[in-house]
Amino acid sequence: MSKFDLVIRNAHVVTAADAMRCDIGVSGGRVAALAHDLPKGRNEIDAAGRYVLPGGVDGHCHLEQPMPAPMKMADDFASGTRSAACGGTTTVIPFAAQQKGHSLRAAVEDYHRRAEGKALIDYAFHLIVTDPTATVLNEELPLLLREGYTSFKIYMTYDELKLDDGQILDVLALAREHGAMAMVHAENSECIAWLTRRLEAAGRTAPRFHADARPMLVEREATHRAIALSELVDVPILIVHVSGREAVEQIRWAHGHGLRIYAETCPQYLFLTADALGLDGYQGAKCVCSPQPRDLANQQVIWDALADGLFTVFSSDHAPFGYDDPRGKKPGGKEVPFQYIPNGIPGLETRLPLLFSEGVGKGRITLNRFVELTATNPAKLYGLYPRKGTIAIGADADMVIWEAAREVTISNGMLHHAVDYTPYEGMRITGWPAVTLSRGEVVWDASEPQGRSGRGRFLKCDRPDLARPAPQR
Repeated sequence: MSKFDLVIRNAHVVTAADAMRCDIGVSGGRVAALAHDLPKGRNEIDAAGRYVLPGGVDGHCHLEQPMPAPMKMADDFASGTRSAACGGTTTVIPFAAQQKGHSLRAAVEDYHRRAEGKALIDYAFHLIVTDPTATVLNEELPLLLREGYTSFKIYMTYDELKLDDGQILDVLALAREHGAMAMVHAENSECIAWLTRRLEAAGRTAPRFHADARPMLVEREATHRAIALSELVDVPILIVHVSGREAVEQIRWAHGHGLRIYAETCPQYLFLTADALGLDGYQGAKCVCSPQPRDLANQQVIWDALADGLFTVFSSDHAPFGYDDPRGKKPGGKEVPFQYIPNGIPGLETRLPLLFSEGVGKGRITLNRFVELTATNPAKLYGLYPRKGTIAIGADADMVIWEAAREVTISNGMLHHAVDYTPYEGMRITGWPAVTLSRGEVVWDASEPQGRSGRGRFLKCDRPDLARPAPQR
């Protein structure tokens, strides 16, 4: 009887730290051996001439998240995780979102019901804290953190989600006590509301004016304030979806002063600009997200910060609202003023190929840095490493075999999400996943998703690895 369930032959393995040529032996869903000339496995894959990388960990995506009526996300755990697997991602961490006036525990239980029996790949949950009552702070949240929900997101904008500074301090103090990872959406809510009122009074309500309501200073001020609150409590935070120069400058300042401020960016800030909001008619609604894409100069700032180590993670911030959908970008079937357009764009499946093509392929980042940003660092930040995020003996056999030279023109028809558009339609890229393996099982074979919905497992997270961010190169 064979020692291995699967052997991947002639692999060019690349992790965040190393590169090696070897065979990979998989037993019981885990990496059992990395060596030359392994014995024959029950199943074999020849990876000659191709890279084998750790499966992606997308630490920021939204799937079937409860929304105010009539809005509804297009992707549930079945379609969302299928799409992720086809794009080389093997672990997703969406959000169990508390509703104001309701229990955080109830939000987690509801989210488990939504996920049950649907996921193709493994998943964990972040929490979203919107109502930090005494019960939440003293009872629910500490217990949930001990049960494996070790990261949570707090908002500085959106009326139904935002916390004031005092509430943020209370939640950050709890994160410090329990070693949790606090994620912060940093935009100044009052500035956005004031600008929105003035724009609406002037009749400027088309999708393109979404950008005018959110100039960079809105993100800069909130990023500065979030850093100050983190410094006061002496706790690390992660600033999510950083869009441009002014927020980057605040994070560089924090690093220069020895503060543990982590930073995340997303594909829309590398591949889209604010011009996308001004597409003909209502088409710009497809690219309404917050913060919005900036301009070409700010794209370069984000690329530079990816290369020099400022950013810790690269996530999709997948927020799937259909365009021609009365529950999506056209609430109630109508074209609405920008402030009522659901914020977010799809990107689970395209996250890795876009960064591989234009980052690694164009020489902007190394392949090791690609792995670090998309798999290893998110696994560390969210308490899943070394089970996830690397190829090592004992790790889950989550791997992607890359066709580095495959040329692809992105179209929505080739993707596997349940959204009726992609903002990257028509982009030509080089490099696409040929095989995705989740715990040693093929879930994507370059033509069709494989495996059954519901095979994905819920992951309890350990306390995150909160070492200081690496010095910028």
